[in-house]
Amino acid sequence: MPEFVKTGVEGLDSILNGGIIENAAVLVSGNPGTGKSLLGLQFLYNGVDMFDEGGIYLTFEETKDDISQAAESIGFEKWDEFIEEGRIKIYDKRTLLRSGDFSDTLDTILDDLQDTQYDRLVLDSLTMFQLFFEDEKEQRQYLLKFIDILKDSGLTSILTMEQSAVFPETEIGLENFLTDGNIYLIQSPAGSTSNRYVWVAKMRKQAIKNSMFPLEIEEGGLKVYEQAAGFSMVGESAPMFGDGDAGGGGGLE
Repeated sequence: MPEFVKTGVEGLDSILNGGIIENAAVLVSGNPGTGKSLLGLQFLYNGVDMFDEGGIYLTFEETKDDISQAAESIGFEKWDEFIEEGRIKIYDKRTLLRSGDFSDTLDTILDDLQDTQYDRLVLDSLTMFQLFFEDEKEQRQYLLKFIDILKDSGLTSILTMEQSAVFPETEIGLENFLTDGNIYLIQSPAGSTSNRYVWVAKMRKQAIKNSMFPLEIEEGGLKVYEQAAGFSMVGESAPMFGDGDAGGGGGLE
């Protein structure tokens, strides 16, 4: 039986049927503002706070102070305490982009990746990660190398990715195929407001529920409403991708 790493996000672990497979690398995609970075923060924060599992946060887009402010604003009150204790380690853009060469950057963080006190990792985001490389072949080679290092180091990872299209089926890149799972965060306009959804499109080696489920961002982070799949989306039922309970189609590969 596979071991699962719980995200601690209300509702999400349920539709994942237990959490994320241990040592998996999961791609979280969505438009700007859909909550990708917050999900990454919550994954690490809950790891320490609920499950005594340390984590590493790699951000190519923010400073360490930016991340702390974002964590505090959503209600992760012990974020700075966990950093001071060494339970969460942050590498921000000033460190990761210093050399402009990914091999040098990897050497900088390798010791911490292999440190057994860390069980979880978030990379935010692959969009910026790709700027290290000149072509798709080089991107693929280094992404495969990086994911292999994460797995060999015993890390369960979330990698975020920006997308411009509202609905994910219009953008399927190589990152989707190189990772073990694909989760999409979707934000659709609804009058003067917007509705948020989560769709778990794929998880290797595990069954999933791959309908579209409503999502809210509130104090304490993201919350998924498992019992409200397919609720109103701009006056119509939300699109359903696959079966409601994907015992095989979304899971076993």
